[in-house]
Amino acid sequence: MILTNKNDRYFFYLVSFSFVLSLAVVALGAFTRLTEAGLGCPDWPGCYGFLTVPQTALEQQTAAEFFPQTPLEPQKAWNEMLHRYIAGTLGIFILAINIMAWRQLSRPKLLPLLLLITVIIQALLGMWTVTLVLMPVVVMAHLLGGFTIVCLLWLLRLQLHIGHVSMTQVGIKPLYRLRIAAIVSVIVVISQVALGGWTAANYAALVCTQLPICEANWQQLFDSKAFLLVHPQHDSYQYGVLDYGQRVSIHVVHRIGAMVTTVVVLAMAWLCWLQPILRRYSWGLVLLLTLQIALGVTNVAASLPLAVAVAHNVTGLGLLVMMVTVSYRVGAGYRQSQQHRRY
Repeated sequence: MILTNKNDRYFFYLVSFSFVLSLAVVALGAFTRLTEAGLGCPDWPGCYGFLTVPQTALEQQTAAEFFPQTPLEPQKAWNEMLHRYIAGTLGIFILAINIMAWRQLSRPKLLPLLLLITVIIQALLGMWTVTLVLMPVVVMAHLLGGFTIVCLLWLLRLQLHIGHVSMTQVGIKPLYRLRIAAIVSVIVVISQVALGGWTAANYAALVCTQLPICEANWQQLFDSKAFLLVHPQHDSYQYGVLDYGQRVSIHVVHRIGAMVTTVVVLAMAWLCWLQPILRRYSWGLVLLLTLQIALGVTNVAASLPLAVAVAHNVTGLGLLVMMVTVSYRVGAGYRQSQQHRRY
Protein backbone atom coordinates (compact mmCIF):
# COMPACT_ATOMS: atom_id res chain seq x y z
CA MET A 1 0.00 0.00 0.00
CA ILE A 2 1.39 3.43 -0.99
CA LEU A 3 0.77 6.38 1.31
CA THR A 4 -0.42 8.86 -1.29
CA ASN A 5 -2.06 11.48 0.89
CA LYS A 6 -1.71 13.21 4.21
CA ASN A 7 -4.45 11.22 5.95
CA ASP A 8 -2.79 7.93 5.00
CA ARG A 9 0.49 9.19 6.42
CA TYR A 10 -1.26 10.15 9.67
CA PHE A 11 -2.73 6.66 9.81
CA PHE A 12 0.75 5.17 9.33
CA TYR A 13 2.16 7.41 12.08
CA LEU A 14 -0.67 6.40 14.42
CA VAL A 15 0.06 2.71 13.83
CA SER A 16 3.80 3.29 14.29
CA PHE A 17 3.32 5.20 17.55
CA SER A 18 0.91 2.52 18.81
CA PHE A 19 3.53 -0.11 18.07
CA VAL A 20 6.14 1.76 20.13
CA LEU A 21 3.58 2.20 22.92
CA SER A 22 2.79 -1.53 22.84
CA LEU A 23 6.48 -2.28 23.42
CA ALA A 24 6.39 -0.01 26.47
CA VAL A 25 3.30 -1.83 27.76
CA VAL A 26 5.03 -5.21 27.45
CA ALA A 27 8.16 -3.91 29.19
CA LEU A 28 6.08 -2.39 31.98
CA GLY A 29 4.12 -5.61 32.29
CA ALA A 30 7.35 -7.54 32.78
CA PHE A 31 8.57 -4.95 35.29
CA THR A 32 5.27 -5.16 37.20
CA ARG A 33 5.40 -8.95 37.33
CA LEU A 34 9.07 -9.08 38.35
CA THR A 35 8.61 -6.53 41.15
CA GLU A 36 5.73 -8.66 42.52
CA ALA A 37 3.32 -5.81 41.81
CA GLY A 38 0.76 -7.88 39.90
CA LEU A 39 -1.48 -7.71 42.96
CA GLY A 40 -0.33 -4.21 43.94
CA CYS A 41 -3.99 -3.27 43.57
CA PRO A 42 -6.34 -6.06 44.72
CA ASP A 43 -9.24 -4.83 42.58
CA TRP A 44 -9.74 -3.88 38.92
CA PRO A 45 -9.76 -1.47 37.11
CA GLY A 46 -9.28 0.87 40.05
CA CYS A 47 -6.97 0.57 43.03
CA TYR A 48 -8.44 -0.12 46.47
CA GLY A 49 -11.71 1.34 45.23
CA PHE A 50 -10.14 4.53 43.84
CA LEU A 51 -9.19 5.61 40.32
CA THR A 52 -5.61 6.14 41.47
CA VAL A 53 -3.45 4.78 44.27
CA PRO A 54 -4.82 5.96 47.65
CA GLN A 55 -2.68 8.88 48.81
CA THR A 56 -4.35 10.82 51.60
CA ALA A 57 -4.66 9.42 55.12
CA LEU A 58 -8.45 9.13 54.69
CA GLU A 59 -8.10 7.23 51.39
CA GLN A 60 -5.54 4.87 52.90
CA GLN A 61 -7.75 4.27 55.91
CA THR A 62 -10.69 3.50 53.62
CA ALA A 63 -8.51 1.10 51.60
CA ALA A 64 -7.45 -0.69 54.78
CA GLU A 65 -11.09 -1.08 55.84
CA PHE A 66 -12.27 -2.51 52.52
CA PHE A 67 -9.19 -4.69 51.84
CA PRO A 68 -7.89 -5.74 55.27
CA GLN A 69 -6.16 -8.85 53.85
CA THR A 70 -4.03 -6.90 51.38
CA PRO A 71 -2.23 -3.95 53.01
CA LEU A 72 -1.41 -1.09 50.67
CA GLU A 73 2.17 -0.99 49.36
CA PRO A 74 2.28 2.34 47.46
CA GLN A 75 5.27 1.53 45.23
CA LYS A 76 3.78 -1.75 44.03
CA ALA A 77 0.39 -0.15 43.59
CA TRP A 78 1.87 2.63 41.44
CA ASN A 79 3.76 0.07 39.34
CA GLU A 80 0.51 -1.74 38.67
CA MET A 81 -1.55 1.38 37.97
CA LEU A 82 1.07 2.88 35.64
CA HIS A 83 0.91 -0.32 33.61
CA ARG A 84 -2.90 -0.12 33.53
CA TYR A 85 -2.91 3.56 32.50
CA ILE A 86 -0.52 3.02 29.59
CA ALA A 87 -2.28 -0.19 28.51
CA GLY A 88 -5.58 1.70 28.57
CA THR A 89 -4.05 4.46 26.45
CA LEU A 90 -2.90 1.84 23.95
CA GLY A 91 -6.45 0.49 23.82
CA ILE A 92 -7.74 3.98 22.93
CA PHE A 93 -5.16 4.28 20.14
CA ILE A 94 -6.17 0.89 18.74
CA LEU A 95 -9.81 1.99 18.77
CA ALA A 96 -8.73 5.11 16.83
CA ILE A 97 -6.89 2.88 14.35
CA ASN A 98 -10.11 0.97 13.74
CA ILE A 99 -12.14 4.14 13.25
CA MET A 100 -9.62 5.50 10.76
CA ALA A 101 -9.34 2.15 8.97
CA TRP A 102 -13.07 1.83 8.41
CA ARG A 103 -13.41 5.43 7.23
CA GLN A 104 -11.20 4.73 4.18
CA LEU A 105 -11.99 1.83 1.84
CA SER A 106 -8.37 1.34 0.75
CA ARG A 107 -7.07 0.78 4.28
CA PRO A 108 -6.63 -2.69 5.82
CA LYS A 109 -9.63 -3.84 7.85
CA LEU A 110 -8.79 -7.33 9.11
CA LEU A 111 -5.71 -6.52 11.22
CA PRO A 112 -7.31 -3.49 12.95
CA LEU A 113 -10.34 -5.65 13.78
CA LEU A 114 -8.12 -8.44 15.12
CA LEU A 115 -6.25 -5.85 17.18
CA LEU A 116 -9.47 -4.53 18.70
CA ILE A 117 -10.67 -8.04 19.57
CA THR A 118 -7.28 -8.91 21.06
CA VAL A 119 -7.24 -5.74 23.17
CA ILE A 120 -10.69 -6.57 24.57
CA ILE A 121 -9.55 -10.11 25.44
CA GLN A 122 -6.33 -8.70 26.89
CA ALA A 123 -8.32 -6.35 29.14
CA LEU A 124 -10.35 -9.32 30.41
CA LEU A 125 -7.14 -11.25 31.05
CA GLY A 126 -5.78 -8.25 32.94
CA MET A 127 -8.88 -8.26 35.12
CA TRP A 128 -8.71 -12.03 35.68
CA THR A 129 -5.02 -11.78 36.56
CA VAL A 130 -6.12 -9.76 39.59
CA THR A 131 -9.46 -11.38 40.42
CA LEU A 132 -8.03 -14.91 40.05
CA VAL A 133 -4.97 -13.89 42.12
CA LEU A 134 -2.25 -14.59 39.53
CA MET A 135 -3.53 -17.95 38.29
CA PRO A 136 -0.62 -19.19 36.11
CA VAL A 137 -2.61 -19.97 32.96
CA VAL A 138 -4.12 -16.48 33.05
CA VAL A 139 -0.73 -14.82 33.64
CA MET A 140 0.78 -16.75 30.72
CA ALA A 141 -2.18 -15.93 28.46
CA HIS A 142 -1.87 -12.26 29.43
CA LEU A 143 1.80 -12.29 28.40
CA LEU A 144 0.97 -13.96 25.07
CA GLY A 145 -1.82 -11.45 24.51
CA GLY A 146 0.61 -8.56 24.91
CA PHE A 147 3.05 -10.16 22.48
CA THR A 148 0.19 -10.74 20.03
CA ILE A 149 -0.81 -7.07 20.08
CA VAL A 150 2.78 -6.01 19.37
CA CYS A 151 3.08 -8.43 16.45
CA LEU A 152 -0.30 -7.44 14.96
CA LEU A 153 0.63 -3.76 15.12
CA TRP A 154 3.95 -4.51 13.45
CA LEU A 155 2.24 -6.54 10.72
CA LEU A 156 -0.17 -3.66 10.11
CA ARG A 157 2.77 -1.27 9.87
CA LEU A 158 4.45 -3.59 7.37
CA GLN A 159 1.28 -3.61 5.28
CA LEU A 160 1.23 0.17 5.23
CA HIS A 161 4.93 0.62 4.55
CA ILE A 162 5.86 2.43 1.36
CA GLY A 163 7.24 0.20 -1.38
CA HIS A 164 7.76 -3.53 -0.91
CA VAL A 165 11.05 -4.89 -2.26
CA SER A 166 10.60 -7.24 -5.22
CA MET A 167 11.77 -10.80 -4.55
CA THR A 168 10.98 -12.35 -7.94
CA GLN A 169 14.71 -12.91 -8.53
CA VAL A 170 14.87 -15.42 -5.68
CA GLY A 171 12.78 -18.02 -7.48
CA ILE A 172 9.46 -19.53 -6.51
CA LYS A 173 10.84 -22.87 -5.20
CA PRO A 174 13.40 -21.28 -2.81
CA LEU A 175 10.68 -18.86 -1.68
CA TYR A 176 8.31 -21.75 -1.01
CA ARG A 177 10.94 -23.50 1.12
CA LEU A 178 11.70 -20.25 2.92
CA ARG A 179 8.01 -19.70 3.56
CA ILE A 180 7.59 -23.14 5.16
CA ALA A 181 10.77 -22.66 7.21
CA ALA A 182 9.63 -19.22 8.36
CA ILE A 183 6.22 -20.52 9.47
CA VAL A 184 7.86 -23.35 11.43
CA SER A 185 10.31 -20.90 12.99
CA VAL A 186 7.51 -18.56 14.09
CA ILE A 187 5.69 -21.49 15.72
CA VAL A 188 8.86 -22.59 17.53
CA VAL A 189 9.58 -19.08 18.83
CA ILE A 190 5.97 -18.64 19.99
CA SER A 191 6.16 -21.99 21.81
CA GLN A 192 9.36 -20.89 23.54
CA VAL A 193 7.76 -17.59 24.54
CA ALA A 194 4.84 -19.55 26.03
CA LEU A 195 7.30 -21.76 27.95
CA GLY A 196 9.00 -18.62 29.26
CA GLY A 197 5.62 -17.27 30.33
CA TRP A 198 4.79 -20.55 32.08
CA THR A 199 8.17 -20.48 33.84
CA ALA A 200 7.58 -16.94 35.09
CA ALA A 201 3.95 -17.54 36.05
CA ASN A 202 4.94 -20.52 38.21
CA TYR A 203 7.97 -18.78 39.78
CA ALA A 204 10.34 -21.38 38.35
CA ALA A 205 13.00 -19.00 37.00
CA LEU A 206 15.45 -19.51 39.88
CA VAL A 207 15.08 -23.21 40.69
CA CYS A 208 18.00 -24.27 38.46
CA THR A 209 21.36 -22.70 39.25
CA GLN A 210 23.60 -24.83 37.03
CA LEU A 211 24.22 -24.70 33.28
CA PRO A 212 23.46 -25.89 30.67
CA ILE A 213 20.44 -27.89 31.92
CA CYS A 214 19.95 -28.01 35.68
CA GLU A 215 21.13 -29.78 38.81
CA ALA A 216 22.37 -33.34 38.35
CA ASN A 217 19.18 -35.08 39.51
CA TRP A 218 16.66 -33.17 37.41
CA GLN A 219 15.70 -36.37 35.55
CA GLN A 220 14.49 -37.97 38.79
CA LEU A 221 12.58 -34.82 39.73
CA PHE A 222 10.80 -34.45 36.39
CA ASP A 223 7.00 -34.32 36.72
CA SER A 224 4.76 -33.88 33.69
CA LYS A 225 1.94 -32.63 35.92
CA ALA A 226 3.82 -29.34 36.05
CA PHE A 227 2.39 -28.58 32.61
CA LEU A 228 -1.27 -28.99 33.50
CA LEU A 229 -2.87 -25.67 32.67
CA VAL A 230 -5.55 -25.96 35.37
CA HIS A 231 -4.27 -26.09 38.93
CA PRO A 232 -6.26 -26.90 42.07
CA GLN A 233 -7.96 -23.83 43.48
CA HIS A 234 -5.82 -21.70 45.80
CA ASP A 235 -6.46 -18.49 47.70
CA SER A 236 -3.48 -16.96 45.89
CA TYR A 237 -0.95 -18.16 43.32
CA GLN A 238 1.58 -15.45 44.16
CA TYR A 239 5.07 -16.92 44.69
CA GLY A 240 3.87 -20.18 43.13
CA VAL A 241 1.96 -23.25 44.32
CA LEU A 242 3.93 -26.05 42.61
CA ASP A 243 6.50 -28.15 44.45
CA TYR A 244 10.24 -28.02 43.76
CA GLY A 245 10.28 -30.95 41.35
CA GLN A 246 7.48 -29.49 39.25
CA ARG A 247 9.23 -26.12 39.04
CA VAL A 248 12.45 -27.84 38.03
CA SER A 249 10.50 -29.66 35.31
CA ILE A 250 9.20 -26.39 33.91
CA HIS A 251 12.60 -24.73 34.00
CA VAL A 252 14.32 -27.68 32.32
CA VAL A 253 11.78 -27.81 29.48
CA HIS A 254 12.22 -24.07 29.01
CA ARG A 255 16.00 -24.53 28.70
CA ILE A 256 15.67 -27.45 26.30
CA GLY A 257 13.18 -25.36 24.35
CA ALA A 258 15.78 -22.59 24.22
CA MET A 259 18.28 -25.00 22.68
CA VAL A 260 15.77 -26.15 20.06
CA THR A 261 14.83 -22.54 19.34
CA THR A 262 18.50 -21.63 18.93
CA VAL A 263 18.99 -24.34 16.30
CA VAL A 264 15.80 -23.35 14.44
CA VAL A 265 16.57 -19.61 14.45
CA LEU A 266 20.16 -20.21 13.29
CA ALA A 267 18.87 -22.45 10.49
CA MET A 268 16.43 -19.72 9.45
CA ALA A 269 19.20 -17.13 9.60
CA TRP A 270 21.36 -19.33 7.35
CA LEU A 271 18.53 -19.72 4.82
CA CYS A 272 18.12 -15.93 4.79
CA TRP A 273 21.88 -15.48 4.36
CA LEU A 274 21.79 -17.59 1.19
CA GLN A 275 19.52 -14.96 -0.39
CA PRO A 276 21.31 -11.58 -0.65
CA ILE A 277 18.02 -9.69 -0.50
CA LEU A 278 17.28 -11.25 2.94
CA ARG A 279 20.73 -10.96 4.52
CA ARG A 280 19.82 -8.03 6.74
CA TYR A 281 17.21 -10.26 8.41
CA SER A 282 19.88 -12.91 8.90
CA TRP A 283 22.01 -10.39 10.82
CA GLY A 284 19.01 -9.29 12.87
CA LEU A 285 18.07 -12.85 13.85
CA VAL A 286 21.62 -13.76 14.89
CA LEU A 287 22.15 -10.56 16.90
CA LEU A 288 18.83 -10.86 18.75
CA LEU A 289 19.38 -14.56 19.42
CA THR A 290 22.89 -13.92 20.76
CA LEU A 291 21.63 -11.16 23.04
CA GLN A 292 18.76 -13.34 24.28
CA ILE A 293 21.09 -16.23 25.13
CA ALA A 294 23.47 -13.86 26.96
CA LEU A 295 20.59 -12.40 28.96
CA GLY A 296 19.26 -15.86 29.80
CA VAL A 297 22.66 -17.03 31.07
CA THR A 298 23.03 -13.81 33.09
CA ASN A 299 19.63 -14.39 34.66
CA VAL A 300 20.84 -17.76 35.94
CA ALA A 301 24.33 -16.65 36.96
CA ALA A 302 23.25 -13.46 38.71
CA SER A 303 19.94 -14.72 40.17
CA LEU A 304 17.51 -12.81 37.99
CA PRO A 305 18.56 -9.12 38.16
CA LEU A 306 15.52 -6.95 37.49
CA ALA A 307 16.93 -5.02 34.51
CA VAL A 308 18.28 -8.19 32.88
CA ALA A 309 15.02 -10.08 33.40
CA VAL A 310 12.98 -7.27 31.81
CA ALA A 311 15.48 -7.08 28.93
CA HIS A 312 15.19 -10.87 28.46
CA ASN A 313 11.43 -10.47 28.10
CA VAL A 314 11.68 -7.59 25.64
CA THR A 315 14.44 -9.23 23.58
CA GLY A 316 12.34 -12.37 23.28
CA LEU A 317 9.59 -10.18 21.89
CA GLY A 318 12.10 -8.57 19.51
CA LEU A 319 13.15 -11.99 18.25
CA LEU A 320 9.51 -12.91 17.64
CA VAL A 321 8.88 -9.64 15.79
CA MET A 322 11.94 -10.22 13.61
CA MET A 323 10.78 -13.75 12.81
CA VAL A 324 7.28 -12.47 11.99
CA THR A 325 8.89 -9.87 9.70
CA VAL A 326 10.85 -12.55 7.84
CA SER A 327 7.72 -14.68 7.50
CA TYR A 328 5.72 -11.72 6.20
CA ARG A 329 8.39 -10.65 3.69
CA VAL A 330 8.90 -14.18 2.39
CA GLY A 331 5.16 -14.80 2.19
CA ALA A 332 4.61 -11.54 0.29
CA GLY A 333 7.50 -12.42 -2.03
CA TYR A 334 6.06 -15.89 -2.66
CA ARG A 335 2.64 -14.47 -3.56
CA GLN A 336 4.30 -11.86 -5.75
CA SER A 337 6.30 -14.56 -7.56
CA GLN A 338 3.16 -16.61 -8.14
CA GLN A 339 1.43 -13.61 -9.72
CA HIS A 340 4.51 -12.84 -11.81
CA ARG A 341 4.57 -16.44 -12.98
CA ARG A 342 0.93 -16.29 -14.11
CA TYR A 343 1.56 -13.24 -16.24
